[in-house]
Amino acid sequence: MNGRSSVSLAEFAARHGLTQSAARPSPRKYVQELWQRRTFIWAFASAKTTATYTSSRLGQLWQVLTPLLNAGVYYLIFGVLIGTNRGIDNYTAFLITGVFVFTFTQRSLTAGARSIGNNLSLIRALHFPRASLPFAHVLMELQQLLISMAVLLMIVLATGEPITWHWLLMVPVLALQLMFNIGISLAIARLGAFARDVQQLLPFITRSWLYFSGVFFLIPEMGQRIADKGHSWVGPILEANPASVYLELMRAALLTSFREDVQPYDVDFGRLWLYAVAWALVAFFGGFWYFYRAEERYGRG
Repeated sequence: MNGRSSVSLAEFAARHGLTQSAARPSPRKYVQELWQRRTFIWAFASAKTTATYTSSRLGQLWQVLTPLLNAGVYYLIFGVLIGTNRGIDNYTAFLITGVFVFTFTQRSLTAGARSIGNNLSLIRALHFPRASLPFAHVLMELQQLLISMAVLLMIVLATGEPITWHWLLMVPVLALQLMFNIGISLAIARLGAFARDVQQLLPFITRSWLYFSGVFFLIPEMGQRIADKGHSWVGPILEANPASVYLELMRAALLTSFREDVQPYDVDFGRLWLYAVAWALVAFFGGFWYFYRAEERYGRG
């Protein structure tokens, strides 16, 4: 009577078989929906990659120039002025490899933080698994990395490194790093969706992470130097750092000189592979679950 009813909305929906349109599906169904949209995810990533530099005169060339210019600045500061190149035979290839690999993780993290907030109109207009957006942004960074890797291989050869069977290890290293990057991007995407301040903090976090990840120095040598000062616990932490794990494995795959540089320190590459697999699995499944738990809340308010 008069537009009022004693029946609640939940009871009315149950009586007529209505369900919430944006309800979170089961994990299995959610994964199936993501797989069904794999073409959309790749196309979205490719379109974003193409559009990123369209307004620049050099266009897609900036995908390679940006990390190369950063490597040039770091070489001047750390290699020439500070002298962290001591004990590193091929510092040019060592540094550029580190910059390229770390940039992949750094940019994936930054893109993940913005993936939800920058696509609210799309989220509110269409029904699709929200995890598609962080996935697409990380794949966009992967596409840019693959272009950079082609340049990196030419630099490695130009600096005198030979082609060996170790180069095949690049594939599993990149696959594990991709899993890790997707996981942390999913986690930071949820944080960034509800706390925009995360985007302001990220540059400081990633810059600090850069300095502790062995991009500019030999981690075993630095760990031993710090241990000589009575802080033996620092070396294992530097070694287990996920960013440095993928850096060291990529250098070991590409650079014969790097494998020779670390021989005096008895680096256990088997342990590094265990770290790489563990970080990839923990980050991927943990980040996915953390993001999935807030699926129905994205784009609200």
